[in-house]
Amino acid sequence: MEMGHSYIHIPKSSFHEKVLNASNEHVISIGAGFSPEADSHLVCVQNEEGAYQTQANSMPGKTPSWKVTGGKLVFEDGLMVQIPPETMESLRSALREQTDFHITCGKNDGGEVHENVTIRWVDRTPAVNAGKSSGVDGRALDDVHSVRLQQDAEFELNGRSIRCTEVFYQLKAPDSSLAAVLSSCSAFQKEIALATCSTLTPHLAVLSSSGINSFSLRISTQADMVEYQAGSGGRLLPQRYMNEMDSALIPVIHGGGASVPQTAMDMEFVFFVTHAI
Repeated sequence: MEMGHSYIHIPKSSFHEKVLNASNEHVISIGAGFSPEADSHLVCVQNEEGAYQTQANSMPGKTPSWKVTGGKLVFEDGLMVQIPPETMESLRSALREQTDFHITCGKNDGGEVHENVTIRWVDRTPAVNAGKSSGVDGRALDDVHSVRLQQDAEFELNGRSIRCTEVFYQLKAPDSSLAAVLSSCSAFQKEIALATCSTLTPHLAVLSSSGINSFSLRISTQADMVEYQAGSGGRLLPQRYMNEMDSALIPVIHGGGASVPQTAMDMEFVFFVTHAI
């Protein structure tokens, strides 16, 4: 972003035409991640009169996402551009063809130009899980692939619930295929997640009161060895929880319905404890 000019960079490898197919005739919404290369970003703020406006914010440590829309909608931190129908159609064509597109912003009467917005296509591979770290020991998880986990069962007690939301896969052998690992691990990861949730459900209130609202369980596998650790905020969980998890995880690892993966890797399960208000 420069004075009077905003640039939207879209990686060619990550844009899907379903974004256009899912939008209606008058609105296109695009969600994107914060760029670590930027020295400022756009945030939505409310003024004293209660109206919302977008302004630049260069404060460190703030990493919101932004959305671009073409109608009168509530929008998150970022930029809203309202354009006439003929410009919208040209924009759709440019997005489909992955060509750069320039939008001049000003008053409808054709007066002074106040802002320019340019969409650029770039040959950039989006970072995978950039900035994420392990709850077990704080180890960086940048470029470590993960999958979202759909949990079938609900584990809730006294208004608190626990759920596994994501599993990170860090392969240790250079010739290992992530696709092959994922297809062979689906049943195993589900059993591990359910066993952990079931075991810790009676302790949700104590976990929350101790400030443990999220934690990670890392299972390391090799051909003849399986070990695991659990931690939150880079520190291992208290031993009393590990003792109970032993009783639940060991049967799954050594005698469960799903076989233990033979690939050398670390599987890191991410759990969240929530409290209904």
